[in-house]
Amino acid sequence: MHNVQLFIPCFVDQLYPQTGINMVKVLEKLGCNVTYNANQTCCGQPAFNAGFWDDAKGVARKFLTDFEGEGYIVGPSGSCTGFVRNYYDKMFENSAEHNHSGKVGKRMYEFTEFLIDVLKVEDLGATLQGKATYHDACGALRECGIKQAPRKLLDKVKGLELTEMKECETCCGFGGTFAVKFEPISVGMAQTKVQSALDTGAQYMISTDVSCLMHLQGYIDKNNLPMQTMHIADVLASGW
Repeated sequence: MHNVQLFIPCFVDQLYPQTGINMVKVLEKLGCNVTYNANQTCCGQPAFNAGFWDDAKGVARKFLTDFEGEGYIVGPSGSCTGFVRNYYDKMFENSAEHNHSGKVGKRMYEFTEFLIDVLKVEDLGATLQGKATYHDACGALRECGIKQAPRKLLDKVKGLELTEMKECETCCGFGGTFAVKFEPISVGMAQTKVQSALDTGAQYMISTDVSCLMHLQGYIDKNNLPMQTMHIADVLASGW
């Protein structure tokens, strides 16, 4: 049995709790012993990206404390996973926490890579009727190197036809505060991404990160477009 400490990112906690619940359903179905520390908060990425490194370090230090122990740390976000893996070492360089941060980074996994690389499972018995396309979220693709894992899992979903869009690796335009500071550019990028998805004839646009999907769904809803975004955990928990 694999011991899994659950990390729930801010967006999931506040806006998409069902995605977190569905991730737990999948992990428990696969025999994992899942625990959740309710004292956990943020990984520190928003403050870090905004240039407030000291504040980010304080939040990250709490993360290290919240996820002490052994076993895997799994979260439904390539963005948060990539941040912990790639930037904690930089924040805690030449400090007492440096060794600890490195160990935590090695225990941290994004949900789909954990299923494929650790649990070695592809078919979860999920069913979803329709046509879908996949959006490579920047955090998952560029920070974690996740490309094939989500596609392997989606390929096994009964009733789901997966078609690649031309702009699958292009940023959706969210980028956290980027969407607020540079709204016209952000909206233009969302338009490009959504149009590329629509061109495939897909009903669903699926990804690993709800932050991207929130941004894209906002554009879709405002323009009354025939598409629905879904986190891959919600897809994999469908039909059983």
